[in-house]
Amino acid sequence: MRIVSIVGARPQFIKLAPISRSMAETKAVEHRVIHTGQHYDDAMSGSFFRDLGIPEADYNLGVGSGSHGEQTAEMIRRLEPVLESERPDWVLLYGDTNSTVAGALTAAKLQLRIAHIEAGLRSFNRAMPEEINRIVADHLSDLLFSPTTAGIENLRREGLESRAVVSGDVMYDAMLENLGRAEKRTDSIAFQWQPGEYALATIHRAENTDEADRLRALIQALERISAEICPVVLALHPRTRKALETNRLATDHIHIIPPQPYFEMLLFEKRARMILTDSGGVQKEAYFARVPCVTLRDETEWTETLENSCNVLAGSSDPGRVFEAARRSSSAGPWGSHYGEGDASRIIVEQLSRRTPIASRGSVG
Repeated sequence: MRIVSIVGARPQFIKLAPISRSMAETKAVEHRVIHTGQHYDDAMSGSFFRDLGIPEADYNLGVGSGSHGEQTAEMIRRLEPVLESERPDWVLLYGDTNSTVAGALTAAKLQLRIAHIEAGLRSFNRAMPEEINRIVADHLSDLLFSPTTAGIENLRREGLESRAVVSGDVMYDAMLENLGRAEKRTDSIAFQWQPGEYALATIHRAENTDEADRLRALIQALERISAEICPVVLALHPRTRKALETNRLATDHIHIIPPQPYFEMLLFEKRARMILTDSGGVQKEAYFARVPCVTLRDETEWTETLENSCNVLAGSSDPGRVFEAARRSSSAGPWGSHYGEGDASRIIVEQLSRRTPIASRGSVG
């Protein structure tokens, strides 16, 4: 059985790691990795492959940055000859990025079977590019791996339930596999802060970085939290750094650090008093780590995390609302168990094997 994984962005590398290990343990699987190059600098790409022990990608398309249309079109152009050459039994897609939707469109037109990891997630906000990517990938896929029962319900409403399997969450697999390894490190900058004495923040979504008023409101909120509740450590995404410079926004009380490799990010998350983020993946990792989360958006695709105020939707336009959510975060919990038993990657590989007819390579039955 030949499987091709298409990845391109930081969260996808994390999801790829446990899948790659499960594939390696299955002798009947030949696994190829295509890296689109959507994230390409070392902090956002190379360090994840090294730290997570992922073999070097078989293909690196080097697409780089661009508008949504430019980037997706260039990915499709470069993906097509590779997939035509490989003719895999399955094309495996991850999450909701431009790499995901480009892979879905290319594979579908080549009549290749598609499986989508993290299927069924919905924010119900089609202004988000990620929402469009999720919907397109789900409707073009032959097999849908949903991390939660809520995802299955979303797929049922769209007539896709017959293609869907509850797999659990591969990011939970990754955290269980790697948190212990991260905690053994002695050189992480996370140890500059005591556990529970700081708030960790990340901001990267275009809706927050590209709109000056929203970004200004978020920085005002983080400045106040840092001055009145606890120090804020902001892991600064390159897009956000550029937006701060363009809008001349001061960060006098916020502690700025560069984007963190995976192990360091796990340590920062686990040791934080609270996490403030607009990232879907960081919301989940906060939940896995049992750390209160304030989400800097008006909706979340991870609705399970909202139970018992473990995660609070604070939006990104009202500094006072964000501050109040942070102030009340100490009342969060208890945390439930919604994301499987840490064996999602094994379930996914077993399902792919079970659903691949003999001598089916390169065709759709």
